[in-house]
Amino acid sequence: MTDAITKAAALVEAHEYIRRFEGKTVVVKVGGSIMDDPTTLRSLVQDVCFLDAVGMKPIIVHGGGKSITEAMKKAGLEAQFVQGRRYTDERTLAIAEHVLVNEVNKQIVDDINSFEHKGIGLHTLRSCVVFGKRLFLQTKGEDGASRKIDIGFVGEVEGVNAPLVHALVEADYIPVIAPIGRDPSGGKLNINADSVAGHVAAAIKAEKLVLVSDTHGIRTGEDASTLANHLSKRQIEELVEKGVISAGMLPKVEAAFTALEAGVSKAHIIDGRIPHSLLLEVYTTSGIGTEIVL
Repeated sequence: MTDAITKAAALVEAHEYIRRFEGKTVVVKVGGSIMDDPTTLRSLVQDVCFLDAVGMKPIIVHGGGKSITEAMKKAGLEAQFVQGRRYTDERTLAIAEHVLVNEVNKQIVDDINSFEHKGIGLHTLRSCVVFGKRLFLQTKGEDGASRKIDIGFVGEVEGVNAPLVHALVEADYIPVIAPIGRDPSGGKLNINADSVAGHVAAAIKAEKLVLVSDTHGIRTGEDASTLANHLSKRQIEELVEKGVISAGMLPKVEAAFTALEAGVSKAHIIDGRIPHSLLLEVYTTSGIGTEIVL
């Protein structure tokens, strides 16, 4: 009886948020070790389908870095990173596209369809909605002059085909976007999935951007007890300046800023290894990760 009452109370709490977010769009970016565990990934996809069932309009953007690295090893290639970015030559790009499109994207779409919702993959082998330009990193020489570093077919987002994404969402599809974009000449570019998610959320004026990975959220210190439930852009900038936020968390907060500055209400960083973390973050008062606002 106690368990039943607890479940009923959770439904009552969720009711307020279900009504508030009905008809609203949410961009869910999936990455990290979640991508390596089919059971965890499928559970997360089921939660996305729940959002769809109760009236939200979800869009998925996914990564797949570890799977790409494994595929490269099998092909006899060693992944090389420059300032944290994967150097991408033609062979690496071909492997990345194959893994992201034919394996990861297809699996997510198949999972959505298995739950009797309508998933559709958006990528370079079907309908590409992400467009970009070559990304060059910057460094300083011994003379202090700034120099460009060529990291191959790596891109940054310049545009998103928002009308197509909107049309699919309004037709009750759940778009699943792979982070491979097209450049102005039709070439292909490997783009950071967090960045793609931030730009997609910005372009379609989403209500929320939720970055699902294998981290609980943002900590303000080294101890687990310093997990922040709520942070402003300014507070995060201070943590970046102090070096508290660094490495893999930087693309996530940059994606959050991209979305928020375009009018997205909130961005969230949550741990997808926790069962139903997506639903707990969206449909409960306390949440489970870190919410970010301007």
